[in-house]
Amino acid sequence: MNDKDQLSLQVLKKFRIIYGSIRQQFREVEQNCGVTGSQLWIIREIAKTPDIGISVLAERLSIHQSTCSLLVEKLVTRGLINKQRSKADQRRVGLCITEESANLLAKAPGPAEGILPEALQALPELALQSLDSALFEVIGQLHVRDDKHADLPLSEL
Repeated sequence: MNDKDQLSLQVLKKFRIIYGSIRQQFREVEQNCGVTGSQLWIIREIAKTPDIGISVLAERLSIHQSTCSLLVEKLVTRGLINKQRSKADQRRVGLCITEESANLLAKAPGPAEGILPEALQALPELALQSLDSALFEVIGQLHVRDDKHADLPLSEL
């Protein structure tokens, strides 16, 4: 096995570690809180910014607005989020958390946004730019590629 083969296997193992760690954290969230990782992140973002709208929420989570709406509707149905019409503008609907979802946040393991977003945010900007470029190259080498997954939360994949 040549050096390039060895190196590509080392990188593959690192992807496995990242993927396995993410899955483990999502399992812990579901076991402890009864919601998915993306639902927990939504709850946290709403707790940080009461009366936030769907479009801003989707932007903060870097997901498609329709995906965000579906996730929010599930949380509304479960009584974890309330929708409120703005008194100033009846067309605008804001979101707020319930007491039950505040309790979920208090007992949630790890960062609510997930361990990968937290790790990426902690990287120095130069390292993040380098990683972005390298991953762009990796994606360019994929023979089967599905870009629609870019707008889905990791816990929904």
